[in-house]
Amino acid sequence: MSEELNNKVQLKVRDNGSILVTGDVELVDAEGNPFETKPKFSLCRCGASKNKPFCDGSHKEIGFQDQIRAK
Repeated sequence: MSEELNNKVQLKVRDNGSILVTGDVELVDAEGNPFETKPKFSLCRCGASKNKPFCDGSHKEIGFQDQIRAK
């Protein structure tokens, strides 16, 4: 497999949870300042994380529900 395919960015919307981000991606704030990330990280969708924009598992505590399916 080529290096380009190995570094392909994937965003996986998890049922009732976070967005899992994998691949070679840079996450920046509104001013262009980069966040420190790992090769795989999760972004908050529920709005309750105390570590935004990252997921801290708060969706489980608040009972977040939002199953999305691609069409």
